[in-house]
Amino acid sequence: MDQSAAKLITPEDMALLMENCQTFEGLEHGAVERLLGHATVRRVPRNTLLFSQGDEADRFFVVLEGKVKLFTAMENGDQGVVEVIEPIRSFAEAAMFASRSFPVNAETIEGSRLILVPADPFMRELEENRDLAFGMLATLSRRYRRLMRQISDLKLKSPGQRLGTFLLSLTEVEAGPALVVLPFDKSLIASHVGMKPESLSRAMARLREVGVVCKRREVNIDDVAQLRGFCGDGEPVDIQERPARTAAE
Repeated sequence: MDQSAAKLITPEDMALLMENCQTFEGLEHGAVERLLGHATVRRVPRNTLLFSQGDEADRFFVVLEGKVKLFTAMENGDQGVVEVIEPIRSFAEAAMFASRSFPVNAETIEGSRLILVPADPFMRELEENRDLAFGMLATLSRRYRRLMRQISDLKLKSPGQRLGTFLLSLTEVEAGPALVVLPFDKSLIASHVGMKPESLSRAMARLREVGVVCKRREVNIDDVAQLRGFCGDGEPVDIQERPARTAAE
């Protein structure tokens, strides 16, 4: 990223964070200002690699505009997109508290405006406020465990299960019918669930056996509970699924 393009956080951007970013939910305005006292705002071009898997987790980001994908390298060299970060969300902060190294790669999908928060001053501020630190640790720890489960799913679940799990993440319905709208183009969704774009239609066809039908960007789910069982997230259903593969189809 272009260091010369760095700017301080404006009051307008601070207001956006306070209203929309869950990482700072419930915190007082003054506490957030202190936590982000050394943060900068940068405009980053499309397809910019922000960090690589295994790099030291010495910073985290907040997406103000644009999109960022978190991804891992599959065994066959393809990308497995773990998550797509949209405004106004933070990412990579959990790694600072957990492994101290990034468990995934991060790259902008489109031109983005990001807040970059360096780890050292952020952590020093937390050390001076233990109640604030414990509250954030609990939230970030849950997010980190979820991220690691998503990475594991790319290896342990079959293509149909991975696609089904992704569809389940798009609805809050627990049982019964649901309608979801695909948030990205199908090539990005294919990468997100760890398969080649041409394999996505086969995985979607597999899901018809559990009442999932896709028409353009709309997906109708007959019974969310049945799909959850098929994906291994609930009671199993009587559907034979192929063994999981560790590489994309």
